[in-house]
Amino acid sequence: MNTDVATIHQEITIADAIEHLKNNHKDDETANVIYVVATNNALIDDIPVRRLVLNNTDKKVTDILDGFCPSLTITETKEDAVEKFKQYDRVVLPVVNAENILLGVVTIDDILDVEEQANTREIQKIGGVEELDYPYVETPFFELLKKRASWLVILFLGEMLTATAMGYFDGEIEKAVVLALFVPLIISSGGNSGSQAATLIIRAMALKEIGLKDWWYVMRREILSGLSLGVVLGTIGLIRIAVWQNLHWYDYGQHWFLLAVTIFFSLIGIVMWGTFSGSMIPIVLKKCKIDPATSSAPFVATLVDVTGLVIYFTIASIILKGTIL
Repeated sequence: MNTDVATIHQEITIADAIEHLKNNHKDDETANVIYVVATNNALIDDIPVRRLVLNNTDKKVTDILDGFCPSLTITETKEDAVEKFKQYDRVVLPVVNAENILLGVVTIDDILDVEEQANTREIQKIGGVEELDYPYVETPFFELLKKRASWLVILFLGEMLTATAMGYFDGEIEKAVVLALFVPLIISSGGNSGSQAATLIIRAMALKEIGLKDWWYVMRREILSGLSLGVVLGTIGLIRIAVWQNLHWYDYGQHWFLLAVTIFFSLIGIVMWGTFSGSMIPIVLKKCKIDPATSSAPFVATLVDVTGLVIYFTIASIILKGTIL
């Protein structure tokens, strides 16, 4: 907040106001808007400099007031200030206390700095990094390692559950080794779809496009999106197996069509689960008063990796039972 504010009283003429400003205020960014105050410095209104210049100097200040003067209170947060600047499209806003006494002003350049810092923190969290205390180039090497290592360790421990899931289905893999060929495909598709959904929802929440009350709308929309995307990816996977088999680029065995159907339905289920998880986790965290950005894309991808394997091998055991399983 800048306390160097250009103020005038409403009873004087525009000519007197201009003379007062020349004698009492310096030429800086805060003088773009002039504030009309009472004798006790209570805020009455604001006047852009252009309105003073373009009006007849014989008029009184009170004659050119419009009665609309948005302001910030001293108790509001930085985030509240950013929202008010967006709402009113102002380059400067006055700051008042509970008694409406003018304390100073906040200018748009300071708000842009605040927004940049907030966006940087959010992007770092979404990327699976603890927010940095200093710019990247100014962060000490070992401090940077510490910020990155904590999330990587957590994600690594989570990915260890993937090995556990693979071990649980080792019988199916032994009977049909061909199933293991598609594990990377399954894992990446589910993780990518979950990361997409999480990123979209986190950003939409940050921009106030959606709130907690919109969870049902988001869930329905993302499940439908997941179904549609899953059908697209599943169809591509099915066609890929059919082409490779019929062109003799790879032999998937006599039950290749059932394998292709397994991949088709597995991708539908996994992509639906990925979009559902990625969209709902940020909302749940917000409900628990935790920053939704902590549900980073790597975190969602790790979760979907583990559960995706369960979905894949479960569908495989149902469709391929009595054939290669």
